[in-house]
Amino acid sequence: MPDTGTFSIDRAVGAIAPITLAEMDAVKLLNRIDTKYLTDEATLVQVLADAAQAGYRALETEGTKISPYDSIYYDTEGLDMFLDHHNRRLARQKVRTRVYVNSGDAFLEIKRKNNHGRTRKKRLSIPLSEMKGFSTDPLASTYLAKHSAYTADQLRPVLSTSFRRITLVNPAKTERLTIDTALQFENFRTGKKASLGPAVIIELKQDGHAASQMKGILLQNRVKPVRLSKYCIAETLTDPGAKHNRFKVKIRTIEKTTQHKINVL
Repeated sequence: MPDTGTFSIDRAVGAIAPITLAEMDAVKLLNRIDTKYLTDEATLVQVLADAAQAGYRALETEGTKISPYDSIYYDTEGLDMFLDHHNRRLARQKVRTRVYVNSGDAFLEIKRKNNHGRTRKKRLSIPLSEMKGFSTDPLASTYLAKHSAYTADQLRPVLSTSFRRITLVNPAKTERLTIDTALQFENFRTGKKASLGPAVIIELKQDGHAASQMKGILLQNRVKPVRLSKYCIAETLTDPGAKHNRFKVKIRTIEKTTQHKINVL
């Protein structure tokens, strides 16, 4: 039986008009500027109500507007990509595999951020069996080498993330909003697990600096921009041996925003 927060979110999303994947093709935004926000489930319910009133539409796939995602993040033995982020290197990247649980579609994804804050994502469809290892796949290995600074034999799976995602599109189809709830992490090296409880991570994706009605909705609901990475938060929570001084304040911000103590098992 869903908890009260989950039920309220499901009901709020149900009131938003649907949009199909085919209709959303114009909002791919693979070359984009991303702005992240942090809030809790109770505030999200009001944000969704305001979005419905403003004419936003929710992506519907496999008969649902809330889709479960599983991801596995890859890094080097020395966690080079994690440390690039921790050390504030502007040009950085992430490598992950991701499966859309409802459809079973899996991808190798490479996200690169340049020193102007612009993000470019590349992805390749892979067999589901390669989620935890694609180094023996010549096509995936070649793709990784072409679009990242790493080769497949330099990387290993570090941790998994799972969450429920809502995707909203504005009426003009000039922006996309992803809303992630029920975030859970597991570290493969340490075996530790963590959950962000009622925390909600919102990401506004725009191609350039187009005007955004959603920014006004978020401001009205006192939802402020925050710089955080699911991978870096997960690694900080579940790997005590990793360098993470910079991210401790992020953990405190999440706990303060949600009024919920994060537990690590």
